[in-house]
Amino acid sequence: MRRRIEFSLNDQPTSVEAEETTSLLDVLRGELGVFGARFGCGAGQCGACAVLVDSKVVAACEREIGTLEHRSVLTVEGLGTPERPHHLQTAFLELQAGQCGYCLSGILIGAKALLDANPDPSRAEIAKALSWHLCRCGVHNRVMDAVTLAAGRMRRGEVA
Repeated sequence: MRRRIEFSLNDQPTSVEAEETTSLLDVLRGELGVFGARFGCGAGQCGACAVLVDSKVVAACEREIGTLEHRSVLTVEGLGTPERPHHLQTAFLELQAGQCGYCLSGILIGAKALLDANPDPSRAEIAKALSWHLCRCGVHNRVMDAVTLAAGRMRRGEVA
């Protein structure tokens, strides 16, 4: 059944008319033109479609839009801006922590959730938090270094 669903997308009030069982990923990409979250496996196992819903990491390919009424959704597009990037975005660029980039939006979202919950994570905690994000380019060490760099800058209150 189609109905109007209102939620916050990247801190902006958003309204969409959709079937309640349509995936958030399909709504983001097909209805709202928000392309940062990507289709990977379609089964919530690769992390390419990761977004935050009320500050919790979810697989947008599995989350039904009907469950998001009056909730807050953050995609990588809401993480920072070209004029004021998030510390994670700056660190990932500086350390070249991405190669093809397909998985990066999900990894950035997962890293944000981690740093929001734990501003000083160990490498083991970073690895655990990002373990469901599949990356075939082999930049795992650079990703971990970038998260560590961003965490330190955020703790020190540096400007990104």
